[in-house]
Formats: sequence, C-alpha cells, structure tokens
Amino acid sequence: MKVLMAADPKLVGPGEAGFVRELEAAFPDVHFEEAYEPEAQKAKIRDAVVVYGWTTREVFLAAERLRWMHCPGTGVDRMTKISEVVESDVVLTNAPLAHANPMADHVFGLVVSLAHRLWEMRDDQRERRWDTGKYSGRFVELSGRTMGILALGDIGKAVARRAHGFGMELHAVDKYPDRATMELTDTWGLQRLDEMLGLCDWFVVTAPVTSETLRMIDRRRIGLLKKGAYVIVISRGGIVDEDALVDALRSGHLAGAGLDATAEEPLPRESPLWDMENVVISPHASALTMEMYEGRRQIFKENLRRFLANEAFINVCDKRDGF
Repeated sequence: MKVLMAADPKLVGPGEAGFVRELEAAFPDVHFEEAYEPEAQKAKIRDAVVVYGWTTREVFLAAERLRWMHCPGTGVDRMTKISEVVESDVVLTNAPLAHANPMADHVFGLVVSLAHRLWEMRDDQRERRWDTGKYSGRFVELSGRTMGILALGDIGKAVARRAHGFGMELHAVDKYPDRATMELTDTWGLQRLDEMLGLCDWFVVTAPVTSETLRMIDRRRIGLLKKGAYVIVISRGGIVDEDALVDALRSGHLAGAGLDATAEEPLPRESPLWDMENVVISPHASALTMEMYEGRRQIFKENLRRFLANEAFINVCDKRDGF
C-alpha cells in the first residue's frame, strides 16, 4: 500500500522532517512517497491509497486508488471547496484536538491583553514610562462578564473551560447544540445566534469557514453585540465582516478586537486594523506549539494504524458540512 506524503515539512512545522522515517519504522509494510509540488503529486498520487496533506483539484482528479485523505490541520476548507472531493467516497480526516489547547490559550492571551491593555504597557516599557494613573479605571474585569462562543467543537470547548475558570457566564451556538459542556450556561442552535450576540461582553469565533459561516457575522449582527463588547477571531477569517468591524470599533460601539485570522492573509498593509489602538493582531499563529505539531502527527499515525487494522477512524470530517 502506498501513502503519499504531500505536506511539505518546511511548511507544516518543526519536527516534520523526520516524520516519514518514523512512519517507515512503525509501518514497514507501507510504502511512503514524498511529493510537495503539484506536478510531482499528480504523478505519484495515481496509485496512492492514502494522502497526508493537501492537494489541488487537478492532483485529486489524477488519483485512481485513493481511499483516505488526512489534513494535518483543523480547517479542511482547502479540500471541501473541491466539489469532486465532497462527492467522492474518499474519507477526509483532520487533527482538531491537537490545536484546541494552544488556540484556547491564545484566545485568553488576547482577552487579557485587551482587558488590561497589556500592549499599551509594553509600549510604556519600551519608553521607560511609569504612569499608574494612566490606567486608572481603564481595565475590564472578566469575572461575571458574559462570553458567547460561535461553534462548540474542540476549540470552542477548550475556550469554554478557560472562560469558566475566569468566572465568566458562558453561552454558545452551534449547528449541533447537543455538544454542550458542563461549563456552559446555555448551548443553542444557530437560529438563536442573534439572541446570543445581544448578551455578549466577549464574542469568540471558533467556527470553521464554510458556505454557512462565510460572512455570517455581518454588519447587522455586529450591531447586535452589546455596546462595549469585544470580538475575538481565532479560527478563520471571512466569518466576520472586517469593514463593519472597523466601523464598529471606530464608532465606539465595540471596545476592542483580537484577531488571529483575517479574511485575507497576510492582512494587507493598507488595512486600518493595523493602526487601531484597540485591536491586537497575531499572524494566524495561535496553535503553533511544539506539542501541537507532535500531537497532530500522532493523530495521523493512530489513524493509519486503524486504517490498516480496518478499525474506525478518529476525527472523520463531514465533507458537506465542511468540518
């Protein structure tokens, strides 16, 4: 059996370069081939049964024996936007749990930075400025505040656990509201999104980008958020209307935003978000811990063991839902 390794180690992350050797030692009867450019992938995918990584539509259509594709990350939108992938019998898996803890940690890094103006203190530190009075009355306590979470997958649940530790009241909306956790006050279906927005002091986007969530948080819905609310985008850009977000921040309707993902990446230099003092931006880097890289490799390794043993996969994606 042939496995095509299509995730370029230089792009996937630290430690990936030795992963093929690790797999060869663990599965000596499996043939692993590496191909990171589309033309090489097209040639090598023809007789591959498994693909680890991402491919283009042209590469996918060249496959003749493919049964399983594994995305090393969480978002599978690069694959589900290919209609032939969605319509095929090829199983698609991903590695969301490996990303959940560092991304949830990053959410609260952004939250605390905004609540206690840590970015502004860093600027003061560089200028050797000690001004206690400058911050008098400008911090926001988290205990007793309401956080709303859009999507309750592994990342949303990890955010909820941390928010509970901060003493926050928690609400979530999800396509499958039965995924509730004990930390949440309420979990509702997507039809109650507007209602939840009106409760939020902090609104966190942990949803995948799909045809359903793309531009879901539009100008009208941003207007439903409580005056003085904060928005955190940790999963994917394109879900929140960034022009409307800028306008709400400028008007004072929103108090601040923390963005690890934007609709266009890198964020264009001309975007007004760069210069807004109540915005903290990170470069889509929230998950990038060594533990995450190792965790998602081990998820593939476990799924390959299961595939060879004819056991059920973990982390099977619903290709039509897009996650």
